[in-house]
Amino acid sequence: MTEIPQKSARQIAAMVLSKFSPRRRDAARILHKLIEQTEQNRLATDLVFGVIRNQSCIDTVITKISDVPERRIPTKLLNILRIGTYELLFCPETPEYAIINEAANQAADIAGKKQTAFVNAVLRNINRAITQRSAPLADGDAQKTIPQSPDKGCEFNLELLPDPCRDFAGYLSCAFSLPLWLVRDWLTRFDKETTKKLCFAANRRPSIFIRPNTIKTNLQDLSGEFRKQDIDFETLETESIIRLKSHRPITKLPGFSKGLFTVQDITAARVVKILSPQPNWKVADLCAAPGTKTTQLAELMNNTGQIVATDINPGRLDKLLENCKRLGVTIVKIAEYNRLFQNQSYKCYFDAVLLDAPCSNTGVLARRCEARWCISEKSVSDLAKKQSRLLQTVIPLLKPRARICYSTCSIQSEENEMVIKDFLSKNTDFKLEFERLTLPCSGPIDHDGGYVALLARGA
Repeated sequence: MTEIPQKSARQIAAMVLSKFSPRRRDAARILHKLIEQTEQNRLATDLVFGVIRNQSCIDTVITKISDVPERRIPTKLLNILRIGTYELLFCPETPEYAIINEAANQAADIAGKKQTAFVNAVLRNINRAITQRSAPLADGDAQKTIPQSPDKGCEFNLELLPDPCRDFAGYLSCAFSLPLWLVRDWLTRFDKETTKKLCFAANRRPSIFIRPNTIKTNLQDLSGEFRKQDIDFETLETESIIRLKSHRPITKLPGFSKGLFTVQDITAARVVKILSPQPNWKVADLCAAPGTKTTQLAELMNNTGQIVATDINPGRLDKLLENCKRLGVTIVKIAEYNRLFQNQSYKCYFDAVLLDAPCSNTGVLARRCEARWCISEKSVSDLAKKQSRLLQTVIPLLKPRARICYSTCSIQSEENEMVIKDFLSKNTDFKLEFERLTLPCSGPIDHDGGYVALLARGA
């Protein structure tokens, strides 16, 4: 059998960036198909998502230093330039010569001498314009320094960013590759320092958290398994969760095939805990795929009772069933979305409904980085209307005294507090028992943002 030649992480990243579409949000799926062609999995992943998160800022640097708008650069060459620029700006530990040389070699593989010389020249000029690849952010000129973290930045000898004293929203939008309308919205609700922290959180390299499957194990025993295999991690006792420091692929971790754990961020893991489903309850999970919260429901219910899971996209439910099988969850029943609401046997049937609603993803922009290139003020408004409609459809399914757990991974008030306020004004037999907005955080224990509300029906 002929072995497939291994590719470098930069080659894989360039292939993904040339194939993915922000609208389809398929970068992860494409990367998953190609990742086995490289031994540099971690680097390839960082390059792909690092470029997508920072693309607007990267393109600003390329355009200003090359004096050529990105729209005039062929896509494949542009992506090679973006990868090289990303590494020069955001990976100061990587030697400049390695970045520039491989970019030139990649260009030579797909283009002629002239285009190769162009790529080489642009990256060399960017490198020459950098005075420090990792400089203290507090001491630098904000217009000349691309932020890398709350403490460090890449310092240039020329102005690349708007003046934050004159246009703070424009500065944050350009520096963090975020839509201007979104930054302005945050600034109307939060102070400047909080908004800046949100921008850093949106562009961080997100940690991976492991939630033990309590049907099969517990935090202490799973931690012991990881220690035996020399997995680098830390245990967050208050959250009953593990934060990985090891860079081993998830599927290669001890206990994955046995279904001992699920990957889930801290903020997302709190939602089902707030609902606090009890053993033998009947629960409907209306936006269930891929099943992370569905299986968490089952774990907290001691795998007793019944969970009826559905999703508007039925094709995604295969992944839910796969996760249930791996984790040993046996109480989940799949229902076709429309038939769930038409089935008379489900009227006044459920003790609780989990509605993890489709949203703009503004609380998880670091993890779902393509979302920043898709959302708009109109799309947020349209989503809020959809979320309100979904909440209304839940009511006939509920028993007296039942609960609705409404959650999003958005931090936009229009999708969260305003949706709940509107629902309560129209449905006076419900009351708000609990409400929490969590803002994303970049450290020291980073996490995503999101919203959760617990609504209780009267007798």
